[in-house]
Amino acid sequence: MIRFSTAGESHGEALVALISGLPAGVPVDLDFVNRELWRRQQGYGRGGRMKIETDKVHVLSGVRHGKTIGSPIAIEIVNRDWKNWEEKLPVEAGDPAKHQAVASPRPGHADLAGALKYDFKDARYVLERASARESTSRVAAGGFAKLMLRELGIEVLSHVIRVGRVEMQRAATWEEIATLSAKNEVVLGCVDAETEERMKGEVEEASRTGDTVNGVFEVVAHNVPAGLGTYANWDERLDGLLAWSVMSLQAVKAVEIGRGVTAAESFGSQVHDPIHYATDGSTKPTRFTRPHNNAGGIEGGVSNGEDLIVRGYLKPISTLRRPLESVRFDTREATSASYERSDICVVPAAGVAAEAMVALTVADVAQRKFGGDSMVEMKRNFEGYIEQIRRF
Repeated sequence: MIRFSTAGESHGEALVALISGLPAGVPVDLDFVNRELWRRQQGYGRGGRMKIETDKVHVLSGVRHGKTIGSPIAIEIVNRDWKNWEEKLPVEAGDPAKHQAVASPRPGHADLAGALKYDFKDARYVLERASARESTSRVAAGGFAKLMLRELGIEVLSHVIRVGRVEMQRAATWEEIATLSAKNEVVLGCVDAETEERMKGEVEEASRTGDTVNGVFEVVAHNVPAGLGTYANWDERLDGLLAWSVMSLQAVKAVEIGRGVTAAESFGSQVHDPIHYATDGSTKPTRFTRPHNNAGGIEGGVSNGEDLIVRGYLKPISTLRRPLESVRFDTREATSASYERSDICVVPAAGVAAEAMVALTVADVAQRKFGGDSMVEMKRNFEGYIEQIRRF
C-alpha cells in the first residue's frame, strides 16, 4: 500500500511530505518533481505569494544514488515567506502582541468551523493549515508517484475546461494535453487558445470588481490497463477512491468521472460505450475498443483500459478583496470578513494538485495489484499481467 501524509502551515518554516510504500529502484528525477511544483505555482490570476516562493524539494530520506530504496521518503519544501512570519508564528510562546489575528471569519473558508472545532479565539491557526498552500506537499508526493507510474508506461496530466462562464466546447486529445504541460508559460491551462483568451476575460472581470472566479479542470490518466480497482468491495472501487482523493483538495466541491454529470440527464443508449473488437492495428493491451469514453475509463469500479477521466469542480476562492459580511470573533459585531493576500483564479494550479492525487491513487491500486518490493519485481508482474490480458 502506498500512503502519504503532509504537515506544515501556510506561513510556517516549511512544508513536509512523507511517502511510504514505493518500491525500491524507482529512478528519481528531482528536476521533474521541482517542475511539478513550478507548474502548481503558475496561472493567470495567481496572487503575490507566488512571487515570493520558489518551491523546491529537499529529500531527507528514502532516496539514495538517484533511486528509491524502499523505505519512507521524507520531503521538505522551505517557505521563503517564513522570514516575515517568524515572530508572528513562533514555536515557543513568543510575544503575543506580534500575533496577527484573523479577527473575522471569511464566508466559504474553514475559518469559523475550524475555530469552533478547536476552540481558537481567532482563525489564524485554521487559515495556516486549511490553506491551499498545503497542496504543495501533495504535488511533491504526487511527483514521486508519477515517477513510479512512468516505469509502467502510465502518465497523468490535466487541463482546464472551464473558467467562470467560459467553457471549452470540444474534447481535448492526449497529445494536446501533453503539449500543453510541456510549455514553459502557463496562462489558464486550456488547450484551445481562443477559449483560453476568453477565460482570461473572466479573470480580468473578477479582478476589476474585487471578486474571485474558478471553474473546472480535467485530469487524464493515460495508458492505464484494465483491471485496476474492484467491484468486490465498496471501499476499493477505483471511481470511489479517485472521487475521494480529488474531493479532498481545497475548494473542490464536486468530482465527475467521465460524463457523470450529463449522463444523469441522458438515455442509456446515449451514455454507455459500445464494445468493439479490433482484429489488427490496435496498440492497446487488449483488442477490445470503444468508439468513445463516456465512462471515463471505469466500469463497475474497475479500470476498463480506456483513459481515466476525472473532473474537479472548483468553487471561487473564499478571500475577496471586496469582502463579504461577517462577524468579529471577539465582540460578535457585524463587520467585513478578514482579508489575506490571495489569488483570483487557481484552476490550473488545482488541476496540477489533482494530478498528484490521481497519480497517488493509481500508484496505490497498481501497487496493490502488482505488488513487488522492487521496481524490477513490480515491472515483471505488470508485464506478465499485460501479456495475460493481451491473450484473453
